[in-house]
Amino acid sequence: MTSLALCLLLLVALIAPSSEYGATQGSLHPQECSPRCTVRCSATAYTKSCMFLCQKCCATCLCVPPGTYGNKQFCPCYNNWKTKRGCPKCP
Repeated sequence: MTSLALCLLLLVALIAPSSEYGATQGSLHPQECSPRCTVRCSATAYTKSCMFLCQKCCATCLCVPPGTYGNKQFCPCYNNWKTKRGCPKCP
């Protein structure tokens, strides 16, 4: 495999996850927040508060990171939104 083909393959692999999950900023419609947040909050014991914060963050940022934890690098707005004390606001 040539180096150009390898680079293209890596580029596609990096782009595919963010488009698959709608994780790039501004790619979700507000009505898509609830199902994405349901997945995001499915592994926590604090489902109600997680859903509230996730939907608030999604409505503002128009994205939800993939998975139940982490992956916030896919959503800069979601990742960088902090509370008054400097803690992460979005689950």
